[in-house]
Amino acid sequence: MTLIVNGERIEDQEIQLEVQRLRPSYEQAFADKDPAEREAQLIEWSKENVIERVLLRQEAKTSGEPVPAADIEAAFTRLRQQYEKPEDLYKDFNAVTDDSVKSMIETQMKVERKIAGVYAAVPEPSEGEIREYYDQHKERFTTGEQIRVAHIVKYINWQTDEGTALDAVTRARREIDGGAPFEAVVAKYTDCADNGGDLGYIVRGQLVEEFEDVAFHLSVGQVSDVFRSRFGFHIAKLYDRQPSAIPPLRAVRGEIVDEVKEQKREQALGDYLDGLRNKAVVEEG
Repeated sequence: MTLIVNGERIEDQEIQLEVQRLRPSYEQAFADKDPAEREAQLIEWSKENVIERVLLRQEAKTSGEPVPAADIEAAFTRLRQQYEKPEDLYKDFNAVTDDSVKSMIETQMKVERKIAGVYAAVPEPSEGEIREYYDQHKERFTTGEQIRVAHIVKYINWQTDEGTALDAVTRARREIDGGAPFEAVVAKYTDCADNGGDLGYIVRGQLVEEFEDVAFHLSVGQVSDVFRSRFGFHIAKLYDRQPSAIPPLRAVRGEIVDEVKEQKREQALGDYLDGLRNKAVVEEG
């Protein structure tokens, strides 16, 4: 499966390495596809990736400002420090001398500069693009139901057996039943007294299921009975409940700007590579 790209010979080994790199995520994404078709498409995509990489490398070598020798030397020094033996460095880079490794470093730096130049030409997202992205992806920004909850906990571990932990939390519950404020009882009995046992606002999935099953069914102001989790015994108190909601655009604007920028950059790089591919002479040898 040798390729010749603008006269440069690309051996099958480079394509096979790309196949191996893509295979785990590719097979997961296309698990339902016919195995033979899936393998053929994986190989085709791997070939295209290698061709694009070669074209970008060729373009970077022949255009743009030269890389200062000091920058190459500094990068080589940092790289060499990662290896105890020079021969291991040469093996990883399929090289035989320091100069050949430095040449590869220079090429990679030129490629990175070329990509950075493509990205730099991408305009900032417009207000219309930001609004459109927000409108199309509101479900992504929707916050689930939130509760603010505090707890008294006695962990079961090598210091405290199950019976001792249960006895301590049961005594705490009796004091609360007798009229003592939950907040006053926390410090006397809990193993987690930070912020008076207040865990702040949480959404489902942040804490263990046994705890959430109790906490999310409490009413505001309600204190739970003693209950068991995989960690020990608890008493929970619910302070507040906030329903699921879609945040306003201003609250997620920064995140949207970053995501739209990334999309525009990837599109610009794709268009640039398509342009190189359309002009390239690619043959299978």
